[in-house]
Amino acid sequence: MNSVPVLLSLLIANSLIAQQNPAAPPPGGPPSPIIRVSVNTVIAPTTVLDRAGNYVADLKPHDFTLYDNGKPQRIQVDYAFVPISLVVAIQKSANMESMLPKIQRTASMFQPLVVGEQGEIAVIAFDHRVQTVQDFTSDASKIETAFKSIKLGSTQSALNDATQTATRMLRHRPEGRRRILLIFSESRDSGSSARAREVLTDLQLANVLVYSVDISHLLAAFTSRPQPPRPSPIPPSAMPPQYGGAQTPDTANYQARMGNVMPLFVEIFRGVTGIFIDNPSELYSKFTGGKEFAFKTERGLESAISQIGDEVHAQYLLTYSPNNKLEGGFHEIRVAIDRPELRVRTRPGYWMAARPD
Repeated sequence: MNSVPVLLSLLIANSLIAQQNPAAPPPGGPPSPIIRVSVNTVIAPTTVLDRAGNYVADLKPHDFTLYDNGKPQRIQVDYAFVPISLVVAIQKSANMESMLPKIQRTASMFQPLVVGEQGEIAVIAFDHRVQTVQDFTSDASKIETAFKSIKLGSTQSALNDATQTATRMLRHRPEGRRRILLIFSESRDSGSSARAREVLTDLQLANVLVYSVDISHLLAAFTSRPQPPRPSPIPPSAMPPQYGGAQTPDTANYQARMGNVMPLFVEIFRGVTGIFIDNPSELYSKFTGGKEFAFKTERGLESAISQIGDEVHAQYLLTYSPNNKLEGGFHEIRVAIDRPELRVRTRPGYWMAARPD
């Protein structure tokens, strides 16, 4: 038997295994993981408001123009009811003693206001770990029981881990359902193993829309010490000039709303070190096209939930397959409507891995 072909085959096999299982990271610490994201279909939930802040619900597909990195896309616009899968994530840390009962009393609002008759809800709670309190159900009594069963836990708040867990739960829901995550938590993360870039990648792949109800404002009301101003989450290296292009009323509104958050997303996906993420919930809501709410009273909490329900059912779902998939890096999404009196909000973009030549 000729040993040369056998030896050659073994060398090739070992080479392939080495490519699939790279060597262990050096003792100095693991390198940043390489993100490989392949995007076939992009969903851009789009909210349209008039000058008075009212939702505009009479637009037709031809009223919208969607640009992906400045290139117009062929879109499908769905403004009919789409069944909703919702995960409600509730912080149960020890410092939630005053707030948790208020959140628990809102359980009955979610079925009629947010998900509707064909919707389903799952409930998770988190401190230093994430607990599935109730898997997806349409039974309103089970949802209320799940809310009431949440008990206070440790002093940590693994917000990133909770967001990642909820996203993976939503990813396994049937196709054709809207995937929404609603977070009740403080704005800071404490004790998570997941990092913002991993969570953003999971949100993108699952097409999850995030809303957050920030309870840190209510916490501040229970302390006499003034809270220090929040530092900017964007390092100086992530603040290039505003994107070029002709200014229209719509693009001006878009840039004013997003501020410098777009460069932050780009730097996070590039793996730039030293980025301070002070408010992960705000990051996730803006990246997906959702919104962050704050409240100080129980009535304000109920109002926030009602507003989220109103917005979810007034949104347009713009779906498309990008015609510029060969462009690697961050893809900026812009939705334009040729009516200057209207304001538009959608997700700012997504990350696409460069394809090899």
